[in-house]
Amino acid sequence: METQLDQIREQQKQSWDKFSTGWQKWDIHTMGLLKPAGDEIIRCLHLRDTDVVLDVATGTGEPGLTIAALVKEGKVIGIDLSEGMLAVAQAKAAEHGVLNYEVLMADVCELPFADASFDAISCRMGFMFFPDMALAARELYRVLKPGGRLATAVWSGPEQNAWVTTIMGPIAKNVASPPPPPGAPGMFRCAAPGFLAGLLGQAGFEDVTEQTVTGTVEYGTPDVYWQIMNEVGAPIVAAMSTADEATKAAIKSQTFAGIGLQCPDGSATLGFGALVLCGKK
Repeated sequence: METQLDQIREQQKQSWDKFSTGWQKWDIHTMGLLKPAGDEIIRCLHLRDTDVVLDVATGTGEPGLTIAALVKEGKVIGIDLSEGMLAVAQAKAAEHGVLNYEVLMADVCELPFADASFDAISCRMGFMFFPDMALAARELYRVLKPGGRLATAVWSGPEQNAWVTTIMGPIAKNVASPPPPPGAPGMFRCAAPGFLAGLLGQAGFEDVTEQTVTGTVEYGTPDVYWQIMNEVGAPIVAAMSTADEATKAAIKSQTFAGIGLQCPDGSATLGFGALVLCGKK
């Protein structure tokens, strides 16, 4: 019988596989949203040409592909639970001729690598979805070489992330759903300042720093925003699938109204905020 953690892991895998085509379709927008956190991760890692780097929760390939271009004499291994997302990452590597980036389907809580295998580890927007974050932190510490660095990013609080709350707020008002169990995987699971830093410290990481990265993402129009969020957001699609047509129309109307309050010029430029943490073994 599967344990609860096994069930969460399988749900995560199925969800990301299902939405991998949406992520591929809207790659320019999603990468625009995620790039600032990825850039800060890279800055924190102090990469060298010969580094061997593990990119955890690599998804469609970033920041692993960018890192691969920086470690010309080294290599990057991108791991993820989702075969669909990894297929997109592998295709992007081939398209751009990146030869020192490879993908592997692997679970961060059971890494298939020997101790002290990597010079650096990156993990952008992965920790809050790991079934057992403490175990994941210990595994990352195990496979990192002494003196190596880990840099990771998670979403900060909902008040800084209008790019998702602008649609999730109306959904919450119109669609009744049971609250998730305490500590369940979710976007804002690691948003409390100091929370993830504490986990990393308990796993053995030293000199852990935490900073906030903020910015805006441009969707162009409210219609484009609506389409993207309904094609890449698993919790959004799940909630919308339970709504009747009148409820969906109400959610869309309230979402567009929310965009209008923030963007009176008719655009859809919404804010985001992330926490970037760095630590050393």
